[in-house]
Amino acid sequence: MFAYILRSLAQGVLVIIVVALIAFSMFRFVGDPVASLAGQEASVADREELSERLGLNDPIFIQFARFLGGAAQADFGISYRQGRPVAGLLAERLPATVELAVLSALFALIVGIALGVYAAIRRRGVIANIVMVLSLIGVSLPTFLIGIGLIYIFAVELRWLPSFGRGETIKIGWWTTGLLTESGRKSLIMPVLTLGFFQLTLIMRLVRSEMLEALRSEYIRFARARGVPERVVQLRHALRNTMIPVITIAGLQLGSVIAFAIVTETVFQWPGLGALFVNSVQFVDIPVMATYLMFVAFVFVVTNLLVDLVYYLIDPRLRGGLRRGRP
Repeated sequence: MFAYILRSLAQGVLVIIVVALIAFSMFRFVGDPVASLAGQEASVADREELSERLGLNDPIFIQFARFLGGAAQADFGISYRQGRPVAGLLAERLPATVELAVLSALFALIVGIALGVYAAIRRRGVIANIVMVLSLIGVSLPTFLIGIGLIYIFAVELRWLPSFGRGETIKIGWWTTGLLTESGRKSLIMPVLTLGFFQLTLIMRLVRSEMLEALRSEYIRFARARGVPERVVQLRHALRNTMIPVITIAGLQLGSVIAFAIVTETVFQWPGLGALFVNSVQFVDIPVMATYLMFVAFVFVVTNLLVDLVYYLIDPRLRGGLRRGRP
């Protein structure tokens, strides 16, 4: 097991380095940061001086090696636009994105599993059919359209919820949270629903299909023949065996929630990492863009490792395989 974790960590580090190299190379073609920073009225000498000061005259591999060496020490360079350390900028925006992503993932996971189990058990019922129709709508609609629709209903027409911003926040050490204030909780509702709705529909449909397949299996028939109560058969035996693929999807969705929170943060003007990335693209702020993509890759790597560990805990077949030296 320990060797498996070390191998996964080594693969994860390699993935992060490759992602950083691709991002660092691609963003060279997004635009000229010197033109964005110096302005149109700057002279050629001023542009050359700024380019030399930023280290942009060095070959791309030297720039990347310098960036990677600093990243290994948690130093991601200086933002071209704001002139501040990128690590500090990410630390300021990280709580907003993590709070939004975690709440959206919990909302999608809890509600998605509950609706998927209900739709499988009561698959011929009216409510189950309505749920399935709504799931098709959720899969089909783009995220920004869901957000705009929620803003129109709850902010413009009903005026129940704020349409943008994070509301009032409380600082706990370096972390900031809006969960402890009324305006912060209200500001979270629509972004959480918008970001979690698409993931919810995927999880719900997966749970339903896996649950139906489990309920038709031989061991379920055997349990029923032994007189095991139906609720125990459904929730302990059938649901437990559907959780392995659900864990895979839920784990990957957590990474995608953070990666694709850009759209939701833009719609609701949420002060998170996604909004920071969009602004950095506009000003060709390469250190911020490359660091953001490295962070997303890091989230995916850690999430996949945690998913593998959960597999190990819930599936005894994997434990036996690892003890015999198989991956």
